[in-house]
Amino acid sequence: MKLNNIQPASGSTHNSKRLGRGQGSGKGGTSTKGHKGQKSRSGYSQKIGFEGGQMPLQRRLPKFGFNNVNRKEFRGINLDTIQTLIDTKSLTGDITKDVLIENGLASKNDLVKIMGRGEFKAGVSISADKFTKSAEELISKAGGKAITL
Repeated sequence: MKLNNIQPASGSTHNSKRLGRGQGSGKGGTSTKGHKGQKSRSGYSQKIGFEGGQMPLQRRLPKFGFNNVNRKEFRGINLDTIQTLIDTKSLTGDITKDVLIENGLASKNDLVKIMGRGEFKAGVSISADKFTKSAEELISKAGGKAITL
C-alpha cells in the first residue's frame, strides 16, 4: 500500500462530488442550493414541525383531559394465574415479588397488585405491593397470608 493508491473503505462514501469547491467541480457557485431565499443562507435551520407558516399539526389537534404526574401504575396479577403456576411449575413456599419476576408475570420496576379472579387453593403467603379485598379473602380462606410490602 502506498499513498497514491489509498482509497476509502467501500460503502463509506456516499457523495460523488464535494459541494462548493469551485466552478470547475461542476457543483460550485450556489452549491446546489439555488438562488436567494431562506434555505440558501448559511446557518439556516427550521423549527421541528414547521409547515411554512401554516398552523402546525401539533397545534391543530385538540387537547383535552388531564395526566396526573404522580399516578402509580400497578401490574395486575390474578390469583388464578398464580394458582396455575403453582399447579404446573410446582412452586412451593412463599411467593414474593422476585418469584413473580422470575416467572415473567412482572418486570423488576413494576408495582404489583394481586387481584381476586378465579379460584385459589394453595395455602401460601404472597407478598406484593397491593391486594384487592377479594384477593385477601381468597388467600386467607385457602390458609395463606397476604403480606403488603
